[in-house]
Amino acid sequence: MCGHRVACLDAANETDVKLLVGEDRAALAIQDPPYNVAVGNVNSDNLGRFPVEDYIQWSRRWISNTSSILNADASLYVWLGADQNAGFQPLADFILMMRAFTEFKTRSLITMRNQRGYGTQNNWMALRQELLYYTRGQPKFNVEAEYTDIPKILRGYYKNVNGRMTENLERSKSENIRAGNVWVDIQQVFYRMEENVPGCYAQKPLKAIERIIRASSVAGDLVVDFFAHSGTTLLACERLKRRCFICDVDPIFAEITIRRLERYRKIGKTGWQSDSPFPEVAAAREQDEADGPCTPGEKMKSSTTSTIQKGNTGEISARVNCI
Repeated sequence: MCGHRVACLDAANETDVKLLVGEDRAALAIQDPPYNVAVGNVNSDNLGRFPVEDYIQWSRRWISNTSSILNADASLYVWLGADQNAGFQPLADFILMMRAFTEFKTRSLITMRNQRGYGTQNNWMALRQELLYYTRGQPKFNVEAEYTDIPKILRGYYKNVNGRMTENLERSKSENIRAGNVWVDIQQVFYRMEENVPGCYAQKPLKAIERIIRASSVAGDLVVDFFAHSGTTLLACERLKRRCFICDVDPIFAEITIRRLERYRKIGKTGWQSDSPFPEVAAAREQDEADGPCTPGEKMKSSTTSTIQKGNTGEISARVNCI
């Protein structure tokens, strides 16, 4: 599938979004913004928490920009977290904020259950990720995309049909259960999985994104994602024959997104498992160790040779489209 665009741009900047999308309009937006939850350690200070008022003000801007590039009939999915140690922000605040965007209709609050979580002996273990589903107009929903690989085993729910008492398995359209709004059949991404992208915290599973795309778009549709992160939306669109316009404010994530698609097209791999997306970084470090410490005044060489910077959108788009 060709026609994708990848850029290093700001989701909250109206000019940037117009630069990415142009006159096109999307049938589906899948947004996975930062959760505003403090995680990591001294080496990940970019994952700190901002005042919730600032976070919501920022969210208004990128939601407004998302709305401006959607079709009259379109779907919007937003992954978001709820900090149980800080009043469940920003999920609760975001939901209230969205009421001001009257063009969107609330459809579902989906929970995806992780296999591993965090917690203490004094609280329920945190295992969930929230996914908000909104629509504008009357977009189609493909219910077939909702069916899982889990077989139906419980009988019951008897109903009279044409004078005969039937139970739910007889009336079912499938031998498997529907995912509903509690997803328990999707494996959380971790370092032993092929699709894992090292360095991408809370990476969304490819199966989850493909489920969304199958349910709320058709082949050839345009899908947008303003928080590329590990590039899963782009990869899913490639596999399902949708066009994808995707960006991230961080040039490293924009570069990872490009490399991940290139890797998939070249060798069919969906990620790097435990290997680095930037092998040249490790090579440069090994060379630095072999050369010994730098002398005063020496300038460290950049170990990343193809990091994309804001303003080179045309170059980025051309590179992806020509692959």
